[in-house]
Amino acid sequence: MSLTLDPNAAANLTAEAIDARISFLLEDQVLEIDLSDLTLGNSADVNLLYDRIETKIAATGEDLWFFLINYKGTRIEPGAWFAHSRRGKDLNLAHSMGSVRHDACDETRRQIERNAGTDNFDPNLFADRGEALDHLRRLPSKRTEKIIHVPNYTVNFFRDRVCFDEEAHIMEIDLSQVTLAHSRDVNDCYDALDALIAETGLKWYFLINYENTKIFPGAWVQYAARGKALNEAGSLGSVRYAPGSETETDIRLRAESGGFRPNIRNTREEALERIEEMKRGES
Repeated sequence: MSLTLDPNAAANLTAEAIDARISFLLEDQVLEIDLSDLTLGNSADVNLLYDRIETKIAATGEDLWFFLINYKGTRIEPGAWFAHSRRGKDLNLAHSMGSVRHDACDETRRQIERNAGTDNFDPNLFADRGEALDHLRRLPSKRTEKIIHVPNYTVNFFRDRVCFDEEAHIMEIDLSQVTLAHSRDVNDCYDALDALIAETGLKWYFLINYENTKIFPGAWVQYAARGKALNEAGSLGSVRYAPGSETETDIRLRAESGGFRPNIRNTREEALERIEEMKRGES
């Protein structure tokens, strides 16, 4: 599956406006998201919204929360529904102990219920905030002792998957068959890449093999943050090839709010051609 995005789509929201709509009820372990009277006009709006929610969750140091979402007067345009459904599902898989929604209008309620029928989740729609919050308070918390992620790879594993073509100024990164399950895997990967680039003292074109790469929802926040930092510090441009449908969709969605072009190609040869275009200054 390939997701086609409107390259001219721009977010109508700001990070500051979204932050004002996110709050934490610490005693109840509840993350409250106020979407009241908000119009999500396109997928760029949606991706910025979910980027900010993920960032706010990461800042708490707690992975798991109950979600309380106010849909009063919310309008989600047709072009934003795919991204809203996809990013919402990933957010719930990574961080939710239970989600409830309240005050949805008839149109939004019907769309949520349709998505619930296809995505196999309970929409948990309530008439008002009080009923929704009471429901969450009756749910058992899944928090235990602080989670310590067990690494699936070593830093040297990732170092061994990097090679340099000095003549072409290309750093080739092989993430094929790799599953990044959590932030520890992501950090081990990027620690290796950061160190290798620092050893060269140069910037490179990044050629990245994503064949059968899997990035779990709980790893995406750290992956996006470390990737952005690496590109700013050491990249002349990045091209990705052979991602599976799920990873490609995630990359394209996050590119909208992350301020980068996904530059995804099917094959290594096509990716190399794209790098040559970038060297010639072709957009």
